[in-house]
Amino acid sequence: MRTSQSALVVMDYQEAIAAGCPSTPAALKKTVDAITRARAAQVPVILCRVVLRAGGVGVGAGNAMLSAVARSGAFAPGAPTAEFCAGIGTDEAIVVDKRRISAFAGSDLDGVLRSLEVDTVVLAGLYTSGVVLSTLREAADKDLGAVILSDACADPDPDLHDTLMATVFPTQAVVQDVDSWAVALDGSR
Repeated sequence: MRTSQSALVVMDYQEAIAAGCPSTPAALKKTVDAITRARAAQVPVILCRVVLRAGGVGVGAGNAMLSAVARSGAFAPGAPTAEFCAGIGTDEAIVVDKRRISAFAGSDLDGVLRSLEVDTVVLAGLYTSGVVLSTLREAADKDLGAVILSDACADPDPDLHDTLMATVFPTQAVVQDVDSWAVALDGSR
């Protein structure tokens, strides 16, 4: 019988996104800790980032949020605002580019997870009400197990973050802080 294989999926820890969220520094610190612990436990680390074509090509005008962002150029390839936050090192990580809110939409994340035989995603990201929520919903639709690292996620609206963690996410995922997840990792070795 095959044992469970998980991967840490770190989403949207990019300069332009972090700038809009006051609670990013604390969440970033916990995310870097989670990356370090995942690597020590030989859990694959996948870094997902928003990359949009210059001029908004590929994003329709009906998508109010993404079309405005795409036109700004903040997430164009090579833009400094699209870079990963300091501390989110790409060494030894798999980098996945995405073109929508969910880490699955417009990316090859599903193929990467399948190639690694991952059946459980461990999610950390900016924003809780954006990429984390959207990716969790799509992971559930793909029959993947999920863990949400509550202190490695942040949102500009702290009340919304807390509500999602306490009432919405537990219906589809295990919600843990990084330290509790790391204890479980250590126990599985």
